[in-house]
Amino acid sequence: MKDFELDKRRLVIGGVAVFIVTVYLIRLFMLQLLSDDYKKNADSNAFLKKIEYPSRGAISDRHGRLLVYNQPAYDIMVVMNEEKGRLDTTEFCNALGITKEYFIKRMNDIKDRNKNPGYSRFTEQLFMSQLSDKEFSVFQEKIFRFPGFYVQKRSIRQYQYPYAAHVLGDVAEVSKADVENSDYYQPGDYIGKLGVERSYEEQLRGEKGVQILLRDAHGRVQGNYQNGKFDRRPIAGKDLTLSIDIKLQELGERLLEGKIGSIVAIEPATGEVLCMVSSPTYDPRIMVGRKRGKNHLALSKDVWKPLLNRSIMGQYPPGSTFKTTQGLTYMTEGIIDENTLFPCARGFNYRGLHVGCHPHGAPTNLVQALCTSCNSYFCWGLFRMIGNRQHYRSVQEAMNTWRDYMVSMGFGYKLGIDLPGEKRGLIPNAAFYDKAYKGSWNGRTIISISIGQGEVNLTPLQIANLSATIANRGYYYVPHVVRKVQGEPLDTLYRRRHYTMANRKAYEYVVQGMRASVVGGTCHAANRADYLVCGKTGTAQNRGQDHSVFMGFAPMDNPKIAIAVYVENGGFGATYGVPIGSLMMEQYINGKLSPASEAQASVYQSRRIAYGTSNR
Repeated sequence: MKDFELDKRRLVIGGVAVFIVTVYLIRLFMLQLLSDDYKKNADSNAFLKKIEYPSRGAISDRHGRLLVYNQPAYDIMVVMNEEKGRLDTTEFCNALGITKEYFIKRMNDIKDRNKNPGYSRFTEQLFMSQLSDKEFSVFQEKIFRFPGFYVQKRSIRQYQYPYAAHVLGDVAEVSKADVENSDYYQPGDYIGKLGVERSYEEQLRGEKGVQILLRDAHGRVQGNYQNGKFDRRPIAGKDLTLSIDIKLQELGERLLEGKIGSIVAIEPATGEVLCMVSSPTYDPRIMVGRKRGKNHLALSKDVWKPLLNRSIMGQYPPGSTFKTTQGLTYMTEGIIDENTLFPCARGFNYRGLHVGCHPHGAPTNLVQALCTSCNSYFCWGLFRMIGNRQHYRSVQEAMNTWRDYMVSMGFGYKLGIDLPGEKRGLIPNAAFYDKAYKGSWNGRTIISISIGQGEVNLTPLQIANLSATIANRGYYYVPHVVRKVQGEPLDTLYRRRHYTMANRKAYEYVVQGMRASVVGGTCHAANRADYLVCGKTGTAQNRGQDHSVFMGFAPMDNPKIAIAVYVENGGFGATYGVPIGSLMMEQYINGKLSPASEAQASVYQSRRIAYGTSNR
């Protein structure tokens, strides 16, 4: 009798066997014909793809002086699959001047996918970077004894001058995050870390080339694959021309020696930054080669923060330089006119509130108030504006109108300079004070903002941009440090005029006030016979000694330079700000300092301000 159970079992087992065989056949078909995994592995064994790195773009100043260029260097690369078990470690270490412990650690780090996400035992991996010509020549003589190791020609940055470190930035090996965020980079590549090296990385780096070499079964290179048919030559990076005048930059760094602060100068007609000094600074030439990491660590631990670019990251009270913005706002809003007079009895006095001021003639109009830097005048103006119910329905509306004027002048937000790390400063609005005072506040409560104190904070770049805006009588270009990129037009962001809310008439009166300040007021030390200077001092209150501030521009009617000087704990604006600003303007306009001015520059260069660690 036929056993149906046995037949059924045979059918099931046969079906399972057919299914398994079918799956394997399909998988084999996919691997061989549809998937390129095996092809990649075969290629890895047969081909050596040697990356050819492009020359990084050079950087020059506005007059064509070379600032940053390239110098040949050599990286040692290793293909793990070729090196394994075939290397005389002792001889190799002696050739490179390294210890065996370093060798073992480095090889382990290369194979660690957490530290080296792109690791493959078939492709070149970076073993040691930036060998000098001398180190390379010693190693090159013996390289045939070290299977799996190759030399990759690279270049490292060289800096012509010991200046402008914060603007130029530097180049270093990519981080793990850099590799993960971009397909362009692989471990061992270099990338701009700071300054224009960072913000213009894509233009400066160029495009990599590749050379495809054919290897035999033992991994030995036999020559170019198909005579180089599939090779690709590298494309050099684009050169940059900066707006910086390196001679002006040099003078600025000299004048701020032994002081903490910043100098920013701008060409009003274009928004080009002529110099950007942050002190303390450092020599960019120490951030080159294998010692870069050690030097960077030392700078990062320095209590005086030399890596901090105070020009765009320092947020300070602007002091009396801010009074110009108040005059512009009050006059445009109709709170004052050119004939409006306010009293000053050694300061602003109202219902028990006193804001002090130095002795000068009173009452004053706007031009006289700017000339003498009268605190009372601008306090009265803000008090009237915030309390004016004919113009504004509430203190909140008045306050936000004031805020809108400040924002239109480039405050409260980043200006958008082409450098990484810019800070925005602080301009308060009605919501800020509603929260701080639970909705119960008035003009007296916030009176200190009218003289650049209280909650108002600006960067030195914003103060310099204010000076440029006044020089232009009402508009500015976004400040930028790159004047030209080889083969590319300048970004439209830096070619558009930004008009403020203040009117032309108000600007003309503020210019008159700044000119009067130089002729017979707080900026008289900047007065000259050969061109007309306009300026405004600031003495910004601080927990310790006051900060010394100056902003100005020259010539008055055809301005070529607008400048801001900020010296922490420097005292009155006339103590450091005015003389330093005057020397900088002379250097740029005349192309050099007179013998008398050079002697004065040497005096200010030698002056030191005693800072305690509690100031930091």
